[in-house]
Amino acid sequence: MNVLRGLGACAVLAGIAYTVTRVTQVSGVVIGYTAIAIVVSLTGWALSLRRLRHDRRVAGATRRRKRSGGARSVLAGAAVLGLLGGAGIAGYRWWTQEQDSAVLTVRYRTHGPADGGAAQPWLEVINTSGRTVDLADVRLRYYYTADGDAEYAANCTQTALDCSHVSLRTVPAGNAGSARDAYLEVGFTGAAGTLKPGGTTRAIGLQLYRVDHKKVDQSDDYSFDATMTAYQESARVTAYLDGVQVWGEGPDGDTEGTEVSAGSGAGTARIPEGVLFDDFAYTGPDDKALAAHNWEARDGEGGPGIKDSWSKKAVTFPSGESGASGQVVRLEAATDGTKKGTVQSEFHTVRPVFREGTLAARVYFGNTPVRGKDGDHVSPALFAISPDHKSKKYSELDFEYMPNGGWGRYGPILDTTSWRSSEDLDRVTEPHTRKLEGWHILTMTAADDKVTYAVDGKKLYTSGKAYFPRESMTVNFSNWFVDLPFQGKRSWEVKVDWVYLKSGAAVPADEAAEAAAGLAAQGTPYVNTLPKKG
Repeated sequence: MNVLRGLGACAVLAGIAYTVTRVTQVSGVVIGYTAIAIVVSLTGWALSLRRLRHDRRVAGATRRRKRSGGARSVLAGAAVLGLLGGAGIAGYRWWTQEQDSAVLTVRYRTHGPADGGAAQPWLEVINTSGRTVDLADVRLRYYYTADGDAEYAANCTQTALDCSHVSLRTVPAGNAGSARDAYLEVGFTGAAGTLKPGGTTRAIGLQLYRVDHKKVDQSDDYSFDATMTAYQESARVTAYLDGVQVWGEGPDGDTEGTEVSAGSGAGTARIPEGVLFDDFAYTGPDDKALAAHNWEARDGEGGPGIKDSWSKKAVTFPSGESGASGQVVRLEAATDGTKKGTVQSEFHTVRPVFREGTLAARVYFGNTPVRGKDGDHVSPALFAISPDHKSKKYSELDFEYMPNGGWGRYGPILDTTSWRSSEDLDRVTEPHTRKLEGWHILTMTAADDKVTYAVDGKKLYTSGKAYFPRESMTVNFSNWFVDLPFQGKRSWEVKVDWVYLKSGAAVPADEAAEAAAGLAAQGTPYVNTLPKKG
């Protein structure tokens, strides 16, 4: 009978410990405590059983009853130990939940009307715990309701952390777990650093917009609050630490303790030093994120081509290739055959960023106009150039493609040119008769006192030490007319999917493309870790 009681007690204790473990969903460490509690219970029972057998051999019935009472005391003690172990497990789980529940606090404010060109949430993350938090382990989710089947994108306009260290991805409602709400997930790269107890990220300015550039209606967006024009705590922007929700309530009622997957846009990778990358997630030529990222759409006077015909309105950011997500920068050159009716476009970095290393871009060329009559001497180009054309250290590296030729030559033709002086026309160049319609990766590599030009990884031309860049240059994309040979309206386009620059290193085209794809996939549309002096 005592044996049966002992087995029953152990079974009860084991059941209690197992149930506590399952209900509280504790970690492996806590399961270890459960196992210890069960072992203690079993050990107590085994010792009492051994004692009982001994007593039967050396004592009478009365003495056995006394010993049985002692055994029951041992069992009771073991039961207490088991229950204490179970209580310890529950207490441990409660304590850890209490510790994690207030790890982070999110503050929010909005800028702009409920319907406009873009939603403009500003967020701030505060470490309200007593321990240091690695920002690479933090995620935020800002919920919105998509307008029909519209595709959305986002960019960072301002943050003390540097927009290069902020990852962004938009998750459609069908993939977001909610029937109604999509979300913008905000993450941080490994270089974003940590938040000490009481520390704050300070303001993180974001833009969420439709890729078709139509107005965004925020009136039914879960996280939007028109009354919050100054920073306030917002429980409708959720925060996660190591994949566990620690702040806010989601649109489906998810609260603290809910576990989520970090998803493909984890953004925790540490961005390598000496890199410039842009995936061109912008609303238009006036997007304030452009200035924050050192870009500018040219507007106004000057050459080359048809002078004083440059317009920033000819620079747009439509969706990418058919069936693919993301955006491109599109540069248009349009004319009716007159100087007054001509528009050319250029998109360039404001400050110089490239001297030695590799500059790569994925570019789309057209051999015919998108509308109107063919036959123009149009010249889309990728080039790096000194900001001051009269500089004593003037440097310039060019790709210029002319599908119909130009300057008295027949096309299609691609010029690769290295300049030492624009005023003295001191340059070396090599033309290549080749058709480039469609997407191609152009690379120019300045390393070991020579410049190498390549298309899709195939080397085309190398210039020597005399024409090696002597100072840092801006990066430029343009689309312009050499001349106006006839009347009538027509329009040409060139598109750029991404640009990738690696300072001080030669990078093959396939590696540049792989690096660009990796950055885009982790939700990092813009990166700049170049040395401060370019």
